[in-house]
Amino acid sequence: MVPWLALALVAGLQGPWSPNPAPLPAHTISARAQAVSPSALGQQALPVQCRRLPGPWRVCRLTIESLGRHWWLQVGRERWVLRADGRGGLTLESGPGPARPVQPLWQLDRSLCWDGHCIKGNFPLD
Repeated sequence: MVPWLALALVAGLQGPWSPNPAPLPAHTISARAQAVSPSALGQQALPVQCRRLPGPWRVCRLTIESLGRHWWLQVGRERWVLRADGRGGLTLESGPGPARPVQPLWQLDRSLCWDGHCIKGNFPLD
């Protein structure tokens, strides 16, 4: 299992933040992820800010159903569902249509985006 939390933690442990970070190898993420206990955080619902690029930031709610496996962002009436497959793959489901593969990408404003769906604020990825 490759928890999404570990991705951010590894990014922070690699040195200074960079607007164009190099991709992290899955084995590096996995090794560091083992140090993060899934039960340490439990299920949470946190107020954060969200936006779909290039739109404005809005207050939304991040709910972590299963750490490293399943979480979602409630943005008004819209829900963005993210799921990890345990092998490094991540999918996003938003609106009509099937879930699609996405990659996390840090932005210059230190927000985290998945295919133009962005989040920032005080949440476990920071």
